[in-house]
Amino acid sequence: MFKKFCQTLHSDKPFITVEITPPHGASLKSTIENIKTFNLQERVAGFSVTDNPLAKLKMSGVLSAIQIQQAFKKPVIATMSMRDKNKLSLQSTLLGANDFDLRCILALTGDPAKFSDQPEVKGVLERDSTLLLSIIYRLNNGFDYSNKELNPKPKPIYPFAVSNAYAKDMRRIKKKMLKKLNYGARGIITQPVYDIDNAKELIEIFEECKHESVRETAKNAKLILGQFPVVRAKTANFISDKVPGITVPKEIIDEMDLAAMDGIEKEQEVGFSISKSLFDDIIKLHPKIHLMTHNRFDLCSELIGNN
Repeated sequence: MFKKFCQTLHSDKPFITVEITPPHGASLKSTIENIKTFNLQERVAGFSVTDNPLAKLKMSGVLSAIQIQQAFKKPVIATMSMRDKNKLSLQSTLLGANDFDLRCILALTGDPAKFSDQPEVKGVLERDSTLLLSIIYRLNNGFDYSNKELNPKPKPIYPFAVSNAYAKDMRRIKKKMLKKLNYGARGIITQPVYDIDNAKELIEIFEECKHESVRETAKNAKLILGQFPVVRAKTANFISDKVPGITVPKEIIDEMDLAAMDGIEKEQEVGFSISKSLFDDIIKLHPKIHLMTHNRFDLCSELIGNN
């Protein structure tokens, strides 16, 4: 399973992963059935599962990832947020997940606890996501974070990291990408990209980072471009104005705003057309894509099409 996953990631073939957000409840059954409705499990390389995004309470990301992986026999990238766990909890979770063969981990610092819907939640945050990458590096060498040998040793863990898609000074993105590659990340998933020139610049920066990295694993690391389809003008404007690390071209904002004046149906039609065109252009340029749709698996299916 993981061998084929890695082979697809490192080949010239399309590599598409779909993000799943666990429910605010105690069952994944409806999510799994929804994915089956569109037969997505046969059309993607794998899935990813979020970990309490925006500090909002959801079902455990790691336990959800195990269940998704067992249901579809496809690798799942489990997000682990530094916001909610100290190094003891991180190691314990990684070792337990390893025994269930959950071995793809997305290291994330996590959205601030102040966004939480739970009263008086406080972040743990012993360090940023590079601490988790450090832990995985040691576990992959058979030792815990205190350099005590593990018995038995875990099966290989494949660490992923994230990157903003845009900054006024793109050297800041390069610096962070290089840091994560130096800490052992095998793949970097970007925030959503809405401009083909932005995609090209990210690919160029990533290749420079691979060349400059001191870590041997960086030579085979891959960049995965994030895609978040926008089918509502309100969403496009919010992303453009409020979400750091992403840029939405003014032409898209203007086109969506004009479409919204003609009603929801026209707005969604135009939004999908823009998203589909961008998806197709990016997959031709760089066929490694991570789809984020807030569990709109119908939208994922339409975007992927025959790719």
